[in-house]
Amino acid sequence: MKLGIVGTGKIVHQALDALNDVQNIEVVSICSGPHNPHAAVQIAGQYRIPGVYSDYDQFLQDPENSAELIYIAVVNSAHYSYARKALEAGRHVFLEKPSVTSRAEWDDLAQIAREKDLYLSEALTPWHSEIFAKMQEILPALGPIHLVQCNYSQYSSRYDAYLKGEVLPAFDPALQGGSLMDLNVYNLSFLVGLFGSPDKMTYYPNRGFNGVDTSGTAVLQYPAFTATASAAKDSASPGFILIQGEKGWLRGLGSPNDLTSLEICLNGEVRSFIPQPCRHRMTPEFRDMARMITKDQKEEMLHLMECSGILVSVLEEGRKIL
Repeated sequence: MKLGIVGTGKIVHQALDALNDVQNIEVVSICSGPHNPHAAVQIAGQYRIPGVYSDYDQFLQDPENSAELIYIAVVNSAHYSYARKALEAGRHVFLEKPSVTSRAEWDDLAQIAREKDLYLSEALTPWHSEIFAKMQEILPALGPIHLVQCNYSQYSSRYDAYLKGEVLPAFDPALQGGSLMDLNVYNLSFLVGLFGSPDKMTYYPNRGFNGVDTSGTAVLQYPAFTATASAAKDSASPGFILIQGEKGWLRGLGSPNDLTSLEICLNGEVRSFIPQPCRHRMTPEFRDMARMITKDQKEEMLHLMECSGILVSVLEEGRKIL
């Protein structure tokens, strides 16, 4: 599987590190924005990527660019337009989270993918983790669920600059910055992946000087229980996912984008589940994407597309409050 990368930010370096452990993906090209062409040249030299571009249209149309799968990791607000162009050019798309800003945008991308027989998926680490799979396996044994709590809080490396009045993309509401879209998306991906679409979503943000949500709590109401999802970029605390049922509970420990262990309590007995060691949290999602495409496992992709559609709807409701 030949991969082309769009973007040059921190997440791209993380992805390239993760891809070192994915044997069936070869990175053949990278594209930066026209405002910073030297970034792509530098990354290409560092990671030995043969194809380098600073024009996205040329990147997609150049017959020398053999990339079958495009990993899009540009600023959040540009995800939709970049993904649409890639699909229209006949390329599979792996879209960095949060995928797009509205359900209408996601439905449009999904329709193009289906019409062109292409793969479209969102790069959300929880859905590809062993702990998420174990949660799905154990969940029915908990009996009726009554309470779910999630927390992902880490002091942003860009928050000090923000306090001094410098608004970088991570804290720019015009670019879909803020804790809901950056961190709480991981909490919400667990809720949507495990329980589906909620009946109602409400968001309670703590706002910074420019209106961005530096932290906040989402409340999702399901038919039989309420779930809370808190996230913060202005403070830190241990992360967790806690699910309480009549017959027991599950507690995932660590940052929700990379839970390190799972505690399982059934009928008063507690045991731990530790996943197989994985050097980088992003490796499984790239492995799964390559597997789905090479083995043509469309049912799995369609399920993930459905989950992403629900997640986009939930985030869209939260952004209405912002």
